[in-house]
Amino acid sequence: MSDLIATNAMPGTSNWREAIDPLTDAERLEIEHLASHYPRAQAATIEALKVVQEYQGWVSDGKLKAIADTLGMSPDEVDSVATFYNRIYRRPVGKTVVTICDSVSCWIMGYRELQEKLCAHLDTPLGKTTPDGEITLLPTPCLGACDRAPVAMVGEKLVGPLNVDELKALVDQVRGQKL
Repeated sequence: MSDLIATNAMPGTSNWREAIDPLTDAERLEIEHLASHYPRAQAATIEALKVVQEYQGWVSDGKLKAIADTLGMSPDEVDSVATFYNRIYRRPVGKTVVTICDSVSCWIMGYRELQEKLCAHLDTPLGKTTPDGEITLLPTPCLGACDRAPVAMVGEKLVGPLNVDELKALVDQVRGQKL
């Protein structure tokens, strides 16, 4: 199982689908409101995952189960949606997530040097979080901005074209704040 796409179930847990972490009142109300806009509650799965992630920072197994119960789905159905989208985090992440595009366009335009220098600058490998919990570095197959390659997302902000110094400065700037 990949470090980037995995559950947080404890080793030896017989079935992660049995553990539930109830939704907070605010999470439940938002999810129910979003689901009311659709003929079937299951259509709000992505929005429900985003709600939990907004409150918690990521979607734990227990919260995933609570979403499944709320929307009348199986945990596997919700997990298949959660793991399909690379902006839904199934493990804890730092306060700011930096995703670096590693598509062909970005690769040709210098992705590799960008990634290597940023990892060295933060002393953190790709796919991990800095020891202070501030920054998580993740690769992504495409950010849809090939015309600005190489690109990255720092929090919710798409930036590019980038050089190493610009990306280092941007990451240093967001340390300690949430984008």
